[in-house]
Amino acid sequence: MQPIFEVVTNKSFGEAVDAVIERTKANGFRVLHVHDVQATLAEKNFEQEPLKIIEVCNAKYAHTALQIEVTVSLLMPCRINVYVTEGKTVISTVKPRSLAGIFNKPELQSFAEDVEEVLLRIIDESK
Repeated sequence: MQPIFEVVTNKSFGEAVDAVIERTKANGFRVLHVHDVQATLAEKNFEQEPLKIIEVCNAKYAHTALQIEVTVSLLMPCRINVYVTEGKTVISTVKPRSLAGIFNKPELQSFAEDVEEVLLRIIDESK
């Protein structure tokens, strides 16, 4: 299983960011913060192609995960990245199932599958 899920979209960078934000809300998650990595690095005179890290969360899923294993909070909130590389706009995330094994808690695996299903749907609907 590939740990990273990514799609290339024909949308512009800004359109893709807007789509991810809209589809996140439509799928029952909340956008907590959007990090503009390009702008942050530009403040220190570093050049970077457009890159935004969109932090998303669902309170029910977060609460369930924390009840199973509090240190799963190290991976929270979930992140969806939108970036430009070689002139293409890409939307990506780390698959939660690929991270669940870190904690040696079998009950996290099915939970991670549920979260992963929603994150991948958000990305697919955003492309």
